[in-house]
Amino acid sequence: MPRAFLVVLDSVGCGGAPDADRFFNGDVPDTGANTLAHIAQACADGRAEEGRSGVLRMPNLDRLGLGAAARLASGDATPGLDAVPQGTWGAASEVSMGKDTPSGHWELAGVPVPWEWHYFPKTDPAFPGDLVAEVCAAAGTGGILGNRHASGTLIIDELGDEHVRTGWPICYTSADSVFQIAAHEEVFGLDRLHDLCRALAPTLHGMKVGRVIARPFVGGDGDYTRTANRRDFAIAPPAPTLCDWVSQTGRPVHAVGKIGDIFSMQGIADVAKGPDADLMDHLARLAATAEDGSLTFANFVEFDSIYGHRRDVSGYARALEWFDSQVPRLTAALGAGDIMLFTADHGNDPTWTGTDHTRERVPVVIHGAGPGALGLIGFSDVASIVAKHLGVSPPGR
Repeated sequence: MPRAFLVVLDSVGCGGAPDADRFFNGDVPDTGANTLAHIAQACADGRAEEGRSGVLRMPNLDRLGLGAAARLASGDATPGLDAVPQGTWGAASEVSMGKDTPSGHWELAGVPVPWEWHYFPKTDPAFPGDLVAEVCAAAGTGGILGNRHASGTLIIDELGDEHVRTGWPICYTSADSVFQIAAHEEVFGLDRLHDLCRALAPTLHGMKVGRVIARPFVGGDGDYTRTANRRDFAIAPPAPTLCDWVSQTGRPVHAVGKIGDIFSMQGIADVAKGPDADLMDHLARLAATAEDGSLTFANFVEFDSIYGHRRDVSGYARALEWFDSQVPRLTAALGAGDIMLFTADHGNDPTWTGTDHTRERVPVVIHGAGPGALGLIGFSDVASIVAKHLGVSPPGR
């Protein structure tokens, strides 16, 4: 029985979203944002030379159709990505009214978001008083720190010492529908931080805030580093997703990265976490060992979290080239009849203004399905492709 591997390169959009003018970074609409093409152009122009050099080199995904998908999505040039496609390829557009992790992943799994997310205002303070009071009561503290839009790395640099001194949690948000709490793993306690986020999640989910995110860090004396013990407490999907469609047939669904958090573990048998280098090892292991008929659903987040939001073009290009270098290792472990589908959940153009995600189409390239052009499709069509391959369908169909 064939297997399927759905691999999300977090934020690797390819421009061309037809509704990009409705989404903004600050006061600038996302019209014209193009994560993949703009990185490729920066590399070709010699503007991404830190730790790498020359044109963007992604020969393995390009042979599957990455460059062709990017050009289909937007018409923009993608220097270095010009191979004749040997895989199945296309580009997908999102209908959910968000450019965030849950919206993208749920729709890729067949369930568009049926509501508008709640976003906190760009004011200081950003959070309503009753929510702050609930945080303080749940944390057992006399107050909170932060209470505004902020970069997660910058705010722990700014407020880490005060947090260590007072024990008050650092609470902040972003242009996404999130409530994030940063706390020192040893001073505040990792379990206590996770418990705090878990306790607040029902209230925030009731407000249609998509995720409550625990952001633990370590260090001292102004020198702090976030750890890999992040946890996302996300709203549960509003309907059964691809994960449920597969698991309800008695077949396992393996999650790699933050997939378990995004789907609140619904329909998921197990999860492997860690930095992207470790996640690659987990995905390679599953490519070799996952059961017949199973689905493995993976997310590689560092494109987004480390390079996109920080507008690090060279770093993003290095990460793309590293990922591509690992693709033969993954595909060599697949069996006859297996497919591995590579896509993304939104954009995060590191050449764009601001630090927010960008509304973009995403590439869809498939190893194991033979050559063919999908054309312009929807995010939900990704779920249909995988479901058809596995011989499953949504409940009631």
